[in-house]
Amino acid sequence: MLKQNLQLKLSQKLSPQQIQLMKLIQLPTQAFEQRLKEEMVENPALESGNEESDYEKDEFDTQDDYDDYDDYEGERIDADEINIDEYLSDDETPSYKLQANNYSDDDEDRSMPFAASVSFHQSLTDQLNTFILAENEREIAEFLVGSIDDMGYIRRSIPDIVDDMAFTQGIYTDEATVERILHIIHQLEPAGVGARDLQECLLLQLRAKTPTQSVELAIDILENQFDAFTKKHYDKLLQRYDITQEQLRKAIDEIEHLNPKPGGAYESNAKPIEHVVPDFAIKIVDGELELTLNGRNAPELHVSKDYQEMLQSYKDSRDKSSAQKDAVQFIKQKLDSAKWFIDAIRQRQETLFVTMNAIMHYQQEYFLDGDEAKLKPMILKDIADMIGLDISTVSRVANSKYVETPYGTKLIKDFFSEAMKNDQGEDVSTIEIKKILRTVIEEEDKRKPLPDDKLADILKDKGYPIARRTIAKYREQLDIPVARMRKKI
Repeated sequence: MLKQNLQLKLSQKLSPQQIQLMKLIQLPTQAFEQRLKEEMVENPALESGNEESDYEKDEFDTQDDYDDYDDYEGERIDADEINIDEYLSDDETPSYKLQANNYSDDDEDRSMPFAASVSFHQSLTDQLNTFILAENEREIAEFLVGSIDDMGYIRRSIPDIVDDMAFTQGIYTDEATVERILHIIHQLEPAGVGARDLQECLLLQLRAKTPTQSVELAIDILENQFDAFTKKHYDKLLQRYDITQEQLRKAIDEIEHLNPKPGGAYESNAKPIEHVVPDFAIKIVDGELELTLNGRNAPELHVSKDYQEMLQSYKDSRDKSSAQKDAVQFIKQKLDSAKWFIDAIRQRQETLFVTMNAIMHYQQEYFLDGDEAKLKPMILKDIADMIGLDISTVSRVANSKYVETPYGTKLIKDFFSEAMKNDQGEDVSTIEIKKILRTVIEEEDKRKPLPDDKLADILKDKGYPIARRTIAKYREQLDIPVARMRKKI
């Protein structure tokens, strides 16, 4: 039986030039500078700075610069339409073009020296050299160090490690020997390294401390009442040990000052400190807002006059050899590319400025006095409709750009929020509601933290009728735990 199916597929098509322009718009300042350096290296027909000759036209005025070679049929950038999804996949785009901060691994900043550091695993290996170990013991110890993850844990069971050493390293041993060597690993710094779970990690750190009544009680709690501790069932602990609240508080204080991720300190030093470079600056001048685009986003570029002169020389020559024809194809291609890149930079500048200008005026009340309560509900579509651009374009500007304001440097996307109605029927920003929610939780009695339904009641009394599930969602977005986990004694 024959079946005839008609399948319609709607897909957005963009030219390669449009896709490259979108990628340029997405880049923050430092990554844009790196992209500019790459283009300057790849295209000798593109030059920066002012020319010293009589070429005094605006670097972005490209209307008549290329009339002298428009008659030639050269190789141009292929403008066939392509599938946008294939071009904008993560595999296609280098990682530095997608970061939401202004740091790029490729950025060169030789003016800021950073002290050389020893890696986490190298530090552990170096410490092993202070122990007297037989050759086979050292092999096992080094294998165990190599099995420690970046947080400082060994997440595998002893039997798995024994099997893995036999199959991959040809090291044959037994579980008792590995367990004995693991106790040596547990003596390394930082304390808690090599633990197989959080409970063991915390116990290793407590046992390394000077024994006191509070430390001994903390060890007992972790060994025998770990579940009650993690669930903050303090009443059960008070009854179990027949102690005062002050004694329990001191023991819990010992535990809370431990490091649950002993390898984390090394991980945080793996990269130099990331420095944010604002893409825009907003100042208040005579009571009015003034927006400027970071000058590093507006480079002085022009098409190489030497390349244009080479093309003119070919045009004037009588005898045109095959080699000359090949050369002129290359020259025209580079000139076309340079012309397009200069125009793309201009479009990038205009897009960045008009988008941020619209955001600034939409949130004018906030930028004039810095009160976050005056941030109006604002979604991408609001700005896109104001400036006549696509929502995706506004998103590319907002998600990766920073603005310097009188109240600090802010990520632009943080100014966007949904709207909710207060009890007066007025639209208020979810940013304002989250700020009030955080304040209420900060001021609560930590001995009796407020559950979500009680928080909903309090916000309703303040004029914000919000459902309990919405409170839970905002609390999670603010990275605030549930009431039981906020409890203190």
